[in-house]
Amino acid sequence: MIRCPDCAAELDVDEDEVEEGEILSCPECEAEMEVTQTHPVHVNVISDDDDVEEEEEGEEDLPEEGDVDHDDDEDDEEEEDDEE
Repeated sequence: MIRCPDCAAELDVDEDEVEEGEILSCPECEAEMEVTQTHPVHVNVISDDDDVEEEEEGEEDLPEEGDVDHDDDEDDEEEEDDEE
């Protein structure tokens, strides 16, 4: 018998029926866990934050050469006019 790392609910997991890398879901809090060891069974909670960080790293939008944002220049000129 193992416990959910998030809510401590008992999970009925037979170590002969799970494989490393298998994803389990807690029936109480619905946390997703990955089986990291089978004898004895050990699980790690899969964090949604990790997934978001990985997606953000892959989606960085850097401006390409030639892409210039001219709106900032106009704002700078307006600020200079206001200072005079």
